[in-house]
Amino acid sequence: MIQFFSPDIETTGVLPEAESGHCCRVLRMKEGDKIFVTDGKGHRFECVILDAHPKHTAVEILAMEEIKPWWGFRLELCVAPSKNMDRIEWLVEKAVEIGVDKIILMKCRRSERKNLRIDRLEKIALSAMNQSLKANRPEIVNQVAFKEIISDDFSGFKCLGYCDDAFPLRSFAEEYKGGDVRILIGPEGDFSPEEVEMAVKNGYMPVTFGGSRLRLETAALYAAVAAHVVGDNFRS
Repeated sequence: MIQFFSPDIETTGVLPEAESGHCCRVLRMKEGDKIFVTDGKGHRFECVILDAHPKHTAVEILAMEEIKPWWGFRLELCVAPSKNMDRIEWLVEKAVEIGVDKIILMKCRRSERKNLRIDRLEKIALSAMNQSLKANRPEIVNQVAFKEIISDDFSGFKCLGYCDDAFPLRSFAEEYKGGDVRILIGPEGDFSPEEVEMAVKNGYMPVTFGGSRLRLETAALYAAVAAHVVGDNFRS
């Protein structure tokens, strides 16, 4: 199955320019070929190509299927980006492939990267969505302040990965009991003790992800995988 993204496919019947180029120039698809298109809102359309134009490929919709996230709970990753942009791009790609509803790029006291190409991260997320055959476009939110994140009204399990022993640490795998979850992963210098204290006062639990000290992007991906594995067990 080959899947493309077009947010307005039902009304326009046309793939966006980037998707059209990939369809016609890269994959060399032609009139009469069948493809699948998602609107990123939980719908997948079976289509046939009417005009294989490299800038505006026109299709006819044959059928529509509603595709819900298979994991059945809301997963949010809040990550303070590393200095190395390649690492955060890798994380976005892999997290979307695994399954995530929202990625919040977080501003912390010790954050080392201030500027991000959010447009590039969104393209990477879309590509990963198509590659992994998902129909729900994950939300990517740029540079939200730590204080703003911990003070909002998220109602699921809330935790933050922490390396120090200044606060009692518990195992994520033992404490998470399934359901909606938000996981905070701090910068390369970790959260400050003041930030952890504020988070704890707002209902966040400091947790560990195994016995190894992990890079932030590894910790975030580990957390996403652990949430899926534990969540699956509690749904069984």
